[in-house]
Amino acid sequence: MSKSLLFPPLPVIVVDDDEEMQKSYSFTLKGHGINNLVQCLDSRDVEQALEGQPCQIMLLDLNMPHLSGRDLLRRIVQKYADMPIIVVTGLDEVKTAVECMREGAFDYMVKPVDENTLIAATRRAFEVREVRRENSLLKEHLLSADLKHPEAFREIVTSHRSMHALFQYIEAVSTTSQPILITGETGVGKELVAKAIHAVSGRSAKFVPVNIAGLDDNVFSDTLFGHLRGAFTGALEPRKGLIEQATGGTLFLDEIGDLNSFSQVKLLRLVQEREYFQLGSDTPKRTDTRIIVATNRDLHALQRAGTFREDLFFRLRSHLIRVPALRERMEDLPLLVDHFLEKASQTMGKRRPTPPAELFTLLSTYHFPGNVRELEAMIFNAVSTHKSGILELSTFREVMAQSTQQSGIPLMEPKLSSDLSPFSPMRPLPTLEQAEDMLIQEALRRTDNNQTMAAQLLGITRQTLNRHLKEKKQQPVA
Repeated sequence: MSKSLLFPPLPVIVVDDDEEMQKSYSFTLKGHGINNLVQCLDSRDVEQALEGQPCQIMLLDLNMPHLSGRDLLRRIVQKYADMPIIVVTGLDEVKTAVECMREGAFDYMVKPVDENTLIAATRRAFEVREVRRENSLLKEHLLSADLKHPEAFREIVTSHRSMHALFQYIEAVSTTSQPILITGETGVGKELVAKAIHAVSGRSAKFVPVNIAGLDDNVFSDTLFGHLRGAFTGALEPRKGLIEQATGGTLFLDEIGDLNSFSQVKLLRLVQEREYFQLGSDTPKRTDTRIIVATNRDLHALQRAGTFREDLFFRLRSHLIRVPALRERMEDLPLLVDHFLEKASQTMGKRRPTPPAELFTLLSTYHFPGNVRELEAMIFNAVSTHKSGILELSTFREVMAQSTQQSGIPLMEPKLSSDLSPFSPMRPLPTLEQAEDMLIQEALRRTDNNQTMAAQLLGITRQTLNRHLKEKKQQPVA
């Protein structure tokens, strides 16, 4: 079996001196896609085996010669506290079960074990092991400000602390086999984040992105799972789906919120059982592909509305990454502008233009509904019409004015706490004259005292603003 097709990445170690039971465990586990197994008939060999090969979980019998399962349980819990141990024994005694759980066993089962019960417990143990590992990595990252794989994030231009924290979380969860859900507004860079997760994960196979917006169930199934010859009219040759192309790698499904109900059932099976059906086939195929999904929609709201399956929703959000909007990290504007100016100049074969100092002040007043992607388009547009010298502001003003008119959002929303707001119930209501002064001062603050831009924000002429400032300056001090 190819190493890339082994699941889980770390093996399940089965400790039982009964060869027939070992065969039964192997048959049951492999029948459910759990094929990375280490079998140990002698309990005395377990500790040496774990030193040479870390394991995901352990299935442990209690009644064994030489070294009992109870004694081995105590030793393993002390040395490998993060590895869940499922005790499977012929002893149907409540006292023994309670003692094993107190000593650190994850679960306790009595032989003969029902197949579904064993598989369900094994999968729960996988999830617990991953959570423990991720918590350990998160604690490690919290104690260190350094990233282990900074090169994986080189395409994401930022110096903002919220993005750095996001990178640390990505490093902690990147090797998990559970799906990852990326949320964020249009244009924030969700696919770049997915690529970074793939890069950090160490998976050597391909990163395969798919935008599933607008795909009906047949196209979705054919695109992802492929088809056999004769599966439908026109299927003259068999076709491999993208899930097979992503074997050993990462499949990125964008716009997951648009997935129809029939396709949601198939995706749930893929995520939960790690298997799928090609069109025209009754035989399931298994995959070890890592699934990352993304959306700019509120899946929780869709789930409440009944248009998105609750079970799929909770499966997908095992790990949730929210990418902040550009307006939440405006400190990155100078870095992003510089990056896109360089990129646009190289793409168009032009000399890199010099941005005017007022550009950053102008951009800082804009709400960027299209986020980083919109900023990139604005820069490319400005560079395409640029002749020489300093970059013109007119192209930016035109785009911003048009967007503001369409959205009805003239200014960035101020982030004032209720106790600082002049309209807080705990503060007296300002007079019209006071409110006018406050608006002018806020506009000047946002534009770094640039009167032309402040007047534009206020919707008045520069002459009107200048006249107001002169009148306030000439008023006698009471």
